[in-house]
Amino acid sequence: MGSAGVPVVVGLDNGGTSNNATVLTVDGRFLVDGLVETPSEVQAGPEAAIEALARALDGVLALTGVPRELVRAVGLDTPGPASATGVISSRGSTNFSQPAWRGYDVRGALEHRLGLPVVYANDGNAAALYAHHVHFGADAMERSSVAAIVGTGLGGGVVEGGRVVGGAAGMAGEFGHVHIPLDGLLAPGQPVPVCACGFAGDAESVASLTAIVNNLLPYWLGRFPGHPLAAEEPARAAKLVRGYGERGDPLAREVFTQQAMALGRLFTIAANFTDPHAYFVGGGVVEAAPEFRDWFLATVREHTVLRAEQRAVASFALVPDRDMAGARGVAVAALEAVRGGAAAAPLVAG
Repeated sequence: MGSAGVPVVVGLDNGGTSNNATVLTVDGRFLVDGLVETPSEVQAGPEAAIEALARALDGVLALTGVPRELVRAVGLDTPGPASATGVISSRGSTNFSQPAWRGYDVRGALEHRLGLPVVYANDGNAAALYAHHVHFGADAMERSSVAAIVGTGLGGGVVEGGRVVGGAAGMAGEFGHVHIPLDGLLAPGQPVPVCACGFAGDAESVASLTAIVNNLLPYWLGRFPGHPLAAEEPARAAKLVRGYGERGDPLAREVFTQQAMALGRLFTIAANFTDPHAYFVGGGVVEAAPEFRDWFLATVREHTVLRAEQRAVASFALVPDRDMAGARGVAVAALEAVRGGAAAAPLVAG
């Protein structure tokens, strides 16, 4: 599986329960074509989590047969909020709930532990970068894109010239907290949705799993009395909605139509702000049955208002290989850092 003597970078995708690791050669070939997962230990605190990341690195190198001395850099992504350089928010984070994580420099700590350069991105940015490079291939460094990743919250990223736009505090591309117009999106009598961040009517307050639990399901269950989901505990019901949507259930389609409309309105703002070549949608909807995800993406596109000149050049696509997108995206970022901005070779999976 290894490539004898060819230098590599390693991508480490840190999640609430698991780390996923991948290896990318400097000539653009992934040596892993599936998930390589190990426990992330983040609930045990920073020190245990750093050791778990070091084990993930050792494990994927053993699996691919690559000696450690061929590793030139490591890419690390974590859930946010965190700074551009990988310092976890001083207010804490859903995934990093222990007080010891607040203000913790996870990138610096891993770099110190490994003795290798570590490049950091948040998980939304990493997935955005991977989608961009897969979609555009050899043209990736001359193209721009935006990506919205629908999960527990709404993450994403802005890619310009093949690189993630980080921003001054590392918070560019936080699409979840952009306010969107609600006129025509909300049904009659539907309350204005509120986000966990405190904003009312931002994109995440509609397009996220949290939004389904707090805002969308309570309203739509009231409009569909006797629906089977009414008997479920709210968090579980929210996770079951997609399966109903795949089967064409009217309540579920109402929920996902509102989410797709919200993303379309978000992309309309992006169209007028960065005018990207491509719009990517990722998250749970990508893991759905093909008919459903094609319908969802078509609905997002239908509600994205583009000028004729933009429609002629813009493409809409799903984030590929969603489970691997984070690790692969930060591996790409690490490789760019190693190359020092040299043109990237197109990626080759497998």
